[in-house]
Amino acid sequence: MRSLIVTETSKNRKQKMETGEEQLNLIPISAENNSENGAHSVCSSASISHSFSKEAFYKVIRSWASKKFMTGCVILLPIAITFYITWWFIHFFDGFFSPIYKHLGINIFGLGFVTSITFIFITGVFMSSWLGASVLSLGEWLIKKMPFISYIYSALKQISAAISPDQKSHAFKEVAIIRHPRIGEYAFGFITSTVILLGSSGSEELNCVYVPSNHLYIGDIFLINSKDIIRPNLSVREGIEIVISGGMSVPQILTTLDAQAIDIAGTVENFTTPEVNGG
Repeated sequence: MRSLIVTETSKNRKQKMETGEEQLNLIPISAENNSENGAHSVCSSASISHSFSKEAFYKVIRSWASKKFMTGCVILLPIAITFYITWWFIHFFDGFFSPIYKHLGINIFGLGFVTSITFIFITGVFMSSWLGASVLSLGEWLIKKMPFISYIYSALKQISAAISPDQKSHAFKEVAIIRHPRIGEYAFGFITSTVILLGSSGSEELNCVYVPSNHLYIGDIFLINSKDIIRPNLSVREGIEIVISGGMSVPQILTTLDAQAIDIAGTVENFTTPEVNGG
């Protein structure tokens, strides 16, 4: 019996020693695992920050490139359109007289264009004379006898007369600003004529104001009292440029004619009023 108890106690001691060794062996393994996990987390955070920095760099490069590309488009687009329209203009006028030169055996590019420009200049000089005005009035009389063409010619003549430098009575007499279409909103227009409206309460002077709705050729006509019209300090040519450019050539500060007259009168009074000395 004693021998059995001794052997069992020795076996228990051996098992405890083995379990202790196993625990000692497990401790450094868990420490190694913790160190490996920490190193892995540090590497992953470094890679994430690196990827974020790359994305931010690419975003900055893309935004810079897109801005510079749009700047180039804004600069080159009007230049390209101007050259295209000029090239089309040259080809258009060159086509009037170039067939005549080709028939004569002369094939020089631009010669028809120069001839067309010279012809237009000579026509302007001739029509400014008394004989040219007589020929023009005769031609207009013949055109007005045609039923459909007369309406087209009259409308186009009114539009061209608005910007004619030699026309004494312009179709567009002056630029006007009216309250349209709602209160607090204004619209650019052109005063074309004056109308006297006769009614039971008396007569009223109205101005015929043409407000373009599609550049310069299509618009609405309003009869407005002259007191309700704001007259800016703009010439007819400047008003046409504002309409054609879509409002991009509007000056930053607009002054009315009556305000300018008041300012001029005030400066004249200040200049002519003598100083009165107290003594």
